[in-house]
Amino acid sequence: MRKAELKRTTAETDIYLYLDLDGTGKNEIDTGCGFLNHMLTLFSAHSKFDLIVKCKGDTDVDYHHTVEDIGIALGEAVKTALGDKKGIRRYGDTILTMDEAVILTSVDFSGRVFLGYKLKIPTEKVGDFDTELVEEFWYGFVRKAECSLHIRMLAGTNSHHIIEGAFKSAARSLRQATEKDLKFAGEIPSTKGVL
Repeated sequence: MRKAELKRTTAETDIYLYLDLDGTGKNEIDTGCGFLNHMLTLFSAHSKFDLIVKCKGDTDVDYHHTVEDIGIALGEAVKTALGDKKGIRRYGDTILTMDEAVILTSVDFSGRVFLGYKLKIPTEKVGDFDTELVEEFWYGFVRKAECSLHIRMLAGTNSHHIIEGAFKSAARSLRQATEKDLKFAGEIPSTKGVL
């Protein structure tokens, strides 16, 4: 049962999130931010994780708390769903092309927290979404998922393509890393015996 369901309530956001790592990519996303809805829909489709996200946030101020707190909640759900991590691949990496943009992502569910974020997004906004929030989302995610995640832009000039490529690429890397590996069935994929 590699699933998680959680509620996260703060003074700025009220989030319900459901995750199934062994899903088919079904999703219901309502964050109050159209662009983030689109990115999480793509994330679910490319990871094949079933994902429900419902968020009421202080979007009358801006999207910062909503984006960061959903990243935190998603990371916590992934960690919970992975449990002791026995039998997972642990590592995943993807190079993804999104028109002129090329994005590399690589993840390790090591238990150590690191975000290597190297996206040069040329505009400050896509629609009404502040592009600096992409880094906030992934930083919140890695803190709670307890993983190392690298997101690197190899080429790109269109802000939307860069961000969309990053979400799709990260989704595919996370799918690889969380998949069951028959060669590690029942084992922690580490010589330390713990992750």
